[in-house]
Amino acid sequence: MLRLPTMKQLQYLVALREYRHFGRAAGACHVSQPAFSIAIQELETLLGAQLADRTNRQVTFTNTGRDVADRASKILQELHGLVDDARQTRMPLSGQLRLGSIPTIAPFLFPGLLPKLRKKFPQLKLFLEEGLTAQIHAALMAGDLDLILIAQPYDLRNTESMKLFKDAFHLAFNSDTTLLGKGGTASIAKLPAESILLLQDGHCLRNHALSACRIRNMGKVSPVSASSLLTLIQMVDADLGVTYIPEMALGSYLLKNTRIRTLPLGAGAYREIALAWRRGSDRGEEFRTLGEFIGGQA
Repeated sequence: MLRLPTMKQLQYLVALREYRHFGRAAGACHVSQPAFSIAIQELETLLGAQLADRTNRQVTFTNTGRDVADRASKILQELHGLVDDARQTRMPLSGQLRLGSIPTIAPFLFPGLLPKLRKKFPQLKLFLEEGLTAQIHAALMAGDLDLILIAQPYDLRNTESMKLFKDAFHLAFNSDTTLLGKGGTASIAKLPAESILLLQDGHCLRNHALSACRIRNMGKVSPVSASSLLTLIQMVDADLGVTYIPEMALGSYLLKNTRIRTLPLGAGAYREIALAWRRGSDRGEEFRTLGEFIGGQA
């Protein structure tokens, strides 16, 4: 009997094309790097072809590898469609739904939203997973998630999205800081050099803050960055700099028992919260129903 690639092997290959890095791709697939590497090697042995060239810093796909990865992606999408078709016989928004969310949304939106979701859709079993946008997008395309909750703008391939609401940015600073000068202004031009604290690269909130808050002079940005919003708030509370936080975080636990004050910014300083799912999914209308509900609670 002809041996065929397994679903996991195809999912791993698609993730490897997305990340071009074995460690990051393995992390997105929730498997150890050695197990991930073995699965790719077994796939290459099964196909009798090298799919990728490995170096210490990056992965470069061969011509055969690109072709196989493209076809693997289409096969996975067909299988997702098969499952989606079967699920259409069920009541909308019932049963298991796997939702990924970025960490700058989930802790602030879900505590108030989940009780309302349970009341509105009592048959829905919602499983939540946090991760950076690139990670949950890879999990979505691999079939490990049904849809994702993200902040835009962000370029996601092979997805459809629905904008839910705008989340304005606010300037956050220590109430005793001297960084803002007399009168306490939110003007970036008047901030000292290296006084703006942001999240590390990889967090979309960093890029959104740079863009939405119109931070053009990178000399104003501190070379020290935070790995999480909690760490960022602690740094601001210690008066190590100022930062920009989303409005949904203002009433959260993050700011309790701190000396942090906030100021609203201009009308254009915001990010857009959106749901995204695999393009062509037959559950699109179901997901839009969920999006309308979430947007109506914001």
